[in-house]
Amino acid sequence: MTAVSVKQLFIHPVKGLTPQAKNCVDLKAGHGIPGDRAFALMYESQAIDHASSIVPWMKKQNFAMQCDWPALAALDCRYDPQTAVLTVKRQGVELLAAETNTPTGRDRIGAFFTGYLAAIYPSQAARHPDRAPLRLVGDCTGTTRYPDREPVHLSLVSQATLDQLSVTTGKIIDVRRFRPNVLLEGVPAWAELAWVGQEIYLGTARLQITAPINRCLNIDVNPETGERDIQLFSLLQQHFKHKQTGVLAKVITDGKVTVDDGLIPHVSHQPPTS
Repeated sequence: MTAVSVKQLFIHPVKGLTPQAKNCVDLKAGHGIPGDRAFALMYESQAIDHASSIVPWMKKQNFAMQCDWPALAALDCRYDPQTAVLTVKRQGVELLAAETNTPTGRDRIGAFFTGYLAAIYPSQAARHPDRAPLRLVGDCTGTTRYPDREPVHLSLVSQATLDQLSVTTGKIIDVRRFRPNVLLEGVPAWAELAWVGQEIYLGTARLQITAPINRCLNIDVNPETGERDIQLFSLLQQHFKHKQTGVLAKVITDGKVTVDDGLIPHVSHQPPTS
Protein backbone atom coordinates (compact mmCIF):
# COMPACT_ATOMS: atom_id res chain seq x y z
CA MET A 1 0.00 0.00 0.00
CA THR A 2 3.04 2.31 0.04
CA ALA A 3 2.27 3.73 -3.43
CA VAL A 4 -1.35 4.56 -2.61
CA SER A 5 -2.41 8.21 -2.53
CA VAL A 6 -5.54 10.32 -2.17
CA LYS A 7 -6.93 11.41 -5.54
CA GLN A 8 -10.10 13.15 -4.34
CA LEU A 9 -11.90 13.97 -1.10
CA PHE A 10 -15.63 14.48 -0.64
CA ILE A 11 -18.07 15.45 2.05
CA HIS A 12 -21.86 15.29 1.82
CA PRO A 13 -23.15 18.19 3.95
CA VAL A 14 -26.78 17.05 3.61
CA LYS A 15 -27.48 13.32 3.60
CA GLY A 16 -28.77 12.24 0.19
CA LEU A 17 -27.78 15.42 -1.63
CA THR A 18 -24.81 16.59 -3.71
CA PRO A 19 -21.25 15.59 -2.76
CA GLN A 20 -18.81 18.49 -2.39
CA ALA A 21 -15.15 18.05 -3.34
CA LYS A 22 -12.61 19.22 -0.76
CA ASN A 23 -8.86 19.73 -0.97
CA CYS A 24 -8.35 18.97 2.71
CA VAL A 25 -10.46 17.51 5.55
CA ASP A 26 -10.00 17.00 9.26
CA LEU A 27 -10.63 13.54 10.69
CA LYS A 28 -11.86 13.27 14.27
CA ALA A 29 -11.72 10.11 16.33
CA GLY A 30 -15.19 8.99 17.30
CA HIS A 31 -16.78 11.23 14.66
CA GLY A 32 -15.21 10.88 11.22
CA ILE A 33 -15.22 14.02 9.06
CA PRO A 34 -16.91 16.96 10.80
CA GLY A 35 -19.50 18.36 8.41
CA ASP A 36 -20.09 15.10 6.54
CA ARG A 37 -23.80 14.16 6.63
CA ALA A 38 -24.18 16.85 9.29
CA PHE A 39 -27.70 17.59 8.02
CA ALA A 40 -30.53 15.37 6.83
CA LEU A 41 -34.05 15.74 5.47
CA MET A 42 -36.18 13.88 8.00
CA TYR A 43 -39.70 12.68 7.41
CA GLU A 44 -42.03 14.34 9.90
CA SER A 45 -42.85 12.14 12.87
CA GLN A 46 -44.96 12.75 15.96
CA ALA A 47 -42.37 10.78 17.94
CA ILE A 48 -39.70 13.46 17.45
CA ASP A 49 -39.52 16.81 19.23
CA HIS A 50 -40.52 19.33 16.56
CA ALA A 51 -39.10 22.21 18.58
CA SER A 52 -35.52 21.05 18.01
CA SER A 53 -33.53 20.87 14.80
CA ILE A 54 -31.04 18.47 16.42
CA VAL A 55 -32.16 14.87 16.58
CA PRO A 56 -30.15 11.75 17.42
CA TRP A 57 -28.90 9.30 14.82
CA MET A 58 -31.69 7.25 13.27
CA LYS A 59 -31.90 4.54 10.63
CA LYS A 60 -31.75 5.74 7.04
CA GLN A 61 -35.41 5.02 6.30
CA ASN A 62 -36.26 8.06 8.44
CA PHE A 63 -34.63 10.38 5.90
CA ALA A 64 -35.10 11.35 2.25
CA MET A 65 -32.34 9.65 0.29
CA GLN A 66 -31.25 9.36 -3.29
CA CYS A 67 -31.80 5.59 -3.38
CA ASP A 68 -35.51 6.21 -2.70
CA TRP A 69 -35.80 9.38 -4.76
CA PRO A 70 -33.25 9.21 -7.64
CA ALA A 71 -34.25 12.62 -9.02
CA LEU A 72 -32.64 14.25 -5.96
CA ALA A 73 -29.38 13.76 -7.85
CA ALA A 74 -30.57 16.18 -10.56
CA LEU A 75 -30.33 19.02 -8.05
CA ASP A 76 -27.02 20.83 -7.53
CA CYS A 77 -26.99 21.49 -3.78
CA ARG A 78 -24.15 23.51 -2.26
CA TYR A 79 -23.61 24.28 1.40
CA ASP A 80 -21.43 27.20 2.49
CA PRO A 81 -20.14 26.60 6.04
CA GLN A 82 -19.12 30.25 6.37
CA THR A 83 -22.66 31.57 5.86
CA ALA A 84 -24.57 28.37 6.78
CA VAL A 85 -26.55 28.84 3.55
CA LEU A 86 -27.77 25.91 1.44
CA THR A 87 -28.19 26.80 -2.24
CA VAL A 88 -30.11 24.56 -4.63
CA LYS A 89 -29.87 24.87 -8.41
CA ARG A 90 -31.06 22.83 -11.35
CA GLN A 91 -29.44 23.22 -14.76
CA GLY A 92 -27.81 26.41 -13.50
CA VAL A 93 -31.05 28.03 -12.32
CA GLU A 94 -31.21 28.88 -8.62
CA LEU A 95 -34.28 27.41 -6.96
CA LEU A 96 -33.48 28.04 -3.30
CA ALA A 97 -31.01 29.82 -1.03
CA ALA A 98 -31.78 29.52 2.67
CA GLU A 99 -30.01 29.53 6.02
CA THR A 100 -29.61 26.23 7.82
CA ASN A 101 -29.14 27.96 11.18
CA THR A 102 -32.45 29.85 11.47
CA PRO A 103 -35.99 28.52 11.96
CA THR A 104 -37.19 30.45 8.91
CA GLY A 105 -34.40 29.10 6.73
CA ARG A 106 -34.92 25.51 7.87
CA ASP A 107 -38.66 25.83 7.23
CA ARG A 108 -37.97 27.06 3.70
CA ILE A 109 -35.61 24.15 3.05
CA GLY A 110 -38.11 21.61 4.38
CA ALA A 111 -40.93 23.11 2.32
CA PHE A 112 -38.83 23.16 -0.85
CA PHE A 113 -37.85 19.51 -0.64
CA THR A 114 -41.35 18.45 0.40
CA GLY A 115 -42.63 20.12 -2.76
CA TYR A 116 -39.86 18.66 -4.89
CA LEU A 117 -40.64 15.10 -3.77
CA ALA A 118 -44.33 15.74 -4.49
CA ALA A 119 -43.42 16.37 -8.14
CA ILE A 120 -41.13 13.36 -8.72
CA TYR A 121 -41.49 9.60 -8.57
CA PRO A 122 -39.93 7.35 -5.93
CA SER A 123 -38.14 4.11 -6.65
CA GLN A 124 -40.20 0.93 -6.39
CA ALA A 125 -38.57 0.10 -3.05
CA ALA A 126 -38.99 3.58 -1.54
CA ARG A 127 -39.79 3.55 2.15
CA HIS A 128 -41.93 6.70 2.04
CA PRO A 129 -43.70 6.67 -1.32
CA ASP A 130 -46.53 8.73 0.23
CA ARG A 131 -44.31 11.84 0.05
CA ALA A 132 -44.46 12.66 3.76
CA PRO A 133 -43.48 16.24 4.72
CA LEU A 134 -39.79 16.85 5.32
CA ARG A 135 -37.84 19.01 7.72
CA LEU A 136 -34.15 19.81 7.93
CA VAL A 137 -32.37 18.42 10.96
CA GLY A 138 -28.76 18.79 12.02
CA ASP A 139 -26.44 21.49 13.27
CA CYS A 140 -24.20 23.86 11.31
CA THR A 141 -21.35 23.33 13.79
CA GLY A 142 -20.72 19.89 12.28
CA THR A 143 -21.31 18.08 15.55
CA THR A 144 -24.33 16.14 14.25
CA ARG A 145 -23.95 13.27 11.80
CA TYR A 146 -26.45 11.03 10.02
CA PRO A 147 -24.58 8.24 8.20
CA ASP A 148 -26.35 5.06 7.11
CA ARG A 149 -24.70 3.11 9.94
CA GLU A 150 -24.67 4.19 13.56
CA PRO A 151 -20.96 3.36 14.15
CA VAL A 152 -18.90 6.29 12.92
CA HIS A 153 -17.17 5.62 9.62
CA LEU A 154 -15.88 7.08 6.39
CA SER A 155 -15.79 5.38 3.02
CA LEU A 156 -12.90 4.76 0.64
CA VAL A 157 -12.98 3.47 -2.94
CA SER A 158 -10.31 2.79 -5.56
CA GLN A 159 -10.03 4.59 -8.89
CA ALA A 160 -8.94 1.31 -10.46
CA THR A 161 -12.25 -0.24 -9.42
CA LEU A 162 -14.10 2.55 -11.22
CA ASP A 163 -11.84 2.09 -14.25
CA GLN A 164 -12.63 -1.63 -14.34
CA LEU A 165 -16.35 -0.87 -14.18
CA SER A 166 -15.93 1.68 -16.98
CA VAL A 167 -14.33 -0.98 -19.17
CA THR A 168 -17.09 -3.46 -18.34
CA THR A 169 -19.94 -1.05 -19.07
CA GLY A 170 -18.31 0.83 -21.94
CA LYS A 171 -19.15 4.10 -20.16
CA ILE A 172 -17.14 6.31 -17.82
CA ILE A 173 -18.29 5.60 -14.28
CA ASP A 174 -18.53 8.76 -12.18
CA VAL A 175 -17.16 8.36 -8.64
CA ARG A 176 -20.17 10.28 -7.30
CA ARG A 177 -22.37 7.24 -7.94
CA PHE A 178 -20.66 5.62 -4.94
CA ARG A 179 -20.77 8.69 -2.66
CA PRO A 180 -17.36 8.04 -1.02
CA ASN A 181 -15.33 10.30 1.22
CA VAL A 182 -11.99 9.25 -0.25
CA LEU A 183 -11.03 8.22 -3.79
CA LEU A 184 -7.70 6.39 -3.80
CA GLU A 185 -5.15 6.07 -6.58
CA GLY A 186 -2.57 3.30 -6.84
CA VAL A 187 -4.80 0.49 -5.55
CA PRO A 188 -5.62 -2.40 -7.93
CA ALA A 189 -9.32 -2.91 -8.57
CA TRP A 190 -11.07 -4.29 -5.46
CA ALA A 191 -7.72 -4.78 -3.68
CA GLU A 192 -8.94 -2.57 -0.81
CA LEU A 193 -11.40 -5.32 0.14
CA ALA A 194 -8.42 -7.30 1.47
CA TRP A 195 -7.58 -4.51 3.94
CA VAL A 196 -10.48 -5.27 6.29
CA GLY A 197 -9.15 -5.60 9.84
CA GLN A 198 -5.96 -3.64 9.11
CA GLU A 199 -4.94 -0.23 10.44
CA ILE A 200 -3.56 2.45 8.13
CA TYR A 201 -2.42 6.05 8.15
CA LEU A 202 -4.27 8.35 5.80
CA GLY A 203 -2.49 11.66 5.88
CA THR A 204 -1.73 12.07 9.60
CA ALA A 205 -4.83 10.24 10.87
CA ARG A 206 -4.86 6.59 11.89
CA LEU A 207 -7.78 4.51 10.65
CA GLN A 208 -9.02 0.97 11.00
CA ILE A 209 -10.59 -0.65 7.95
CA THR A 210 -13.75 -2.25 9.31
CA ALA A 211 -15.84 -3.70 6.48
CA PRO A 212 -16.44 -3.89 2.74
CA ILE A 213 -19.28 -1.76 1.37
CA ASN A 214 -22.24 -3.68 0.00
CA ARG A 215 -23.85 -1.57 -2.69
CA CYS A 216 -27.49 -0.94 -3.54
CA LEU A 217 -29.42 0.26 -6.61
CA ASN A 218 -28.33 3.82 -5.88
CA ILE A 219 -25.19 3.25 -7.98
CA ASP A 220 -27.44 2.95 -11.05
CA VAL A 221 -28.33 6.66 -10.75
CA ASN A 222 -26.61 9.22 -12.96
CA PRO A 223 -25.33 11.93 -10.56
CA GLU A 224 -25.99 14.66 -13.14
CA THR A 225 -29.47 13.75 -14.39
CA GLY A 226 -31.00 11.77 -11.52
CA GLU A 227 -31.97 8.99 -13.95
CA ARG A 228 -31.16 5.30 -13.66
CA ASP A 229 -29.11 5.01 -16.83
CA ILE A 230 -26.72 2.08 -16.15
CA GLN A 231 -27.66 -1.21 -14.49
CA LEU A 232 -24.44 -1.08 -12.52
CA PHE A 233 -25.72 -3.03 -9.52
CA SER A 234 -26.72 -5.97 -11.70
CA LEU A 235 -23.46 -5.79 -13.66
CA LEU A 236 -21.44 -5.99 -10.45
CA GLN A 237 -23.07 -9.28 -9.56
CA GLN A 238 -23.09 -10.61 -13.11
CA HIS A 239 -19.45 -9.89 -13.96
CA PHE A 240 -17.71 -9.90 -10.57
CA LYS A 241 -19.96 -12.22 -8.49
CA HIS A 242 -20.35 -9.73 -5.64
CA LYS A 243 -21.94 -6.33 -4.92
CA GLN A 244 -19.04 -4.70 -3.12
CA THR A 245 -16.95 -1.66 -3.96
CA GLY A 246 -14.83 0.19 -1.44
CA VAL A 247 -14.42 -0.17 2.31
CA LEU A 248 -15.51 1.51 5.52
CA ALA A 249 -13.02 2.85 8.06
CA LYS A 250 -13.24 4.31 11.55
CA VAL A 251 -10.93 7.05 12.78
CA ILE A 252 -8.63 5.88 15.59
CA THR A 253 -6.65 9.11 16.07
CA ASP A 254 -7.33 12.67 14.91
CA GLY A 255 -5.51 13.94 11.86
CA LYS A 256 -5.68 15.84 8.60
CA VAL A 257 -5.94 14.48 5.07
CA THR A 258 -5.12 16.42 1.91
CA VAL A 259 -5.41 15.49 -1.75
CA ASP A 260 -2.18 13.72 -2.83
CA ASP A 261 -1.44 12.53 0.72
CA GLY A 262 -0.21 8.97 0.96
CA LEU A 263 -1.80 5.95 2.59
CA ILE A 264 0.53 3.61 4.45
CA PRO A 265 0.11 0.65 6.80
CA HIS A 266 0.19 1.39 10.53
CA VAL A 267 3.34 -0.26 11.87
CA SER A 268 3.98 1.78 15.05
CA HIS A 269 2.39 4.36 17.27
CA GLN A 270 4.29 7.15 15.58
CA PRO A 271 2.43 9.06 12.80
CA PRO A 272 4.15 9.50 9.43
CA THR A 273 6.17 12.66 8.92
CA SER A 274 5.36 15.02 6.10
